[in-house]
Amino acid sequence: MRAGVNDDAVQDALDHAQITGVTLSPYVVMAAVWAVWWISWWAAAAWRDRAVSHAPKRNQILYRVMAAVGAMLLFGAYRHEFRHEMILWTTPIAVSWILIAIAGIGLGFTWWARIHLGRLWSANVGRKADHRIVDTGPYGIVRHPIYTGISIASFATAAMRGTAAGWAGAAVMTVGWYIKARLEEGFLREQLGAEAYGEYARRVPMLIPFSRR
Repeated sequence: MRAGVNDDAVQDALDHAQITGVTLSPYVVMAAVWAVWWISWWAAAAWRDRAVSHAPKRNQILYRVMAAVGAMLLFGAYRHEFRHEMILWTTPIAVSWILIAIAGIGLGFTWWARIHLGRLWSANVGRKADHRIVDTGPYGIVRHPIYTGISIASFATAAMRGTAAGWAGAAVMTVGWYIKARLEEGFLREQLGAEAYGEYARRVPMLIPFSRR
């Protein structure tokens, strides 16, 4: 996912500032929050064990495409002018800073999960040699805290951006993460045992904290 730190995205922010009359700072900070998360996330990719088995690659195409398309819509990473978008509302500057904090909390939640998972983390749907069900820390709150955190940050970004395309992007990305979560769960049920994973799934909600299912 690109954090919108390119010429088009910067111009979008400038256009947004001119249209709404708010300062540019919140939009730059939001882009910086995503950029720092993205760079640090992939810089840590070497901190993982090699997978011994993977879900079929063809089964992973759909969620990857949805994540990419959703990110493009969310961050405005396509050639256009902001003034030509469907603007749903103008976000007050004070609210923008609150939404930045919410996005930061969401992305921080993903890092808590990443660190807690340790070398079992993988970008792809796969199983490591010593794979096991992790049900502590953030994984005791939701079964897929990384996707939950990204979704929280995505909707906070969409709310600050205030465009139909931004909301559509957040929604498409979230559906993509849901599809990936379902794929992971089916794969892990086969690899780790349907009974063991089923017991975990009955105790801990999938993506929404404190929900029954």
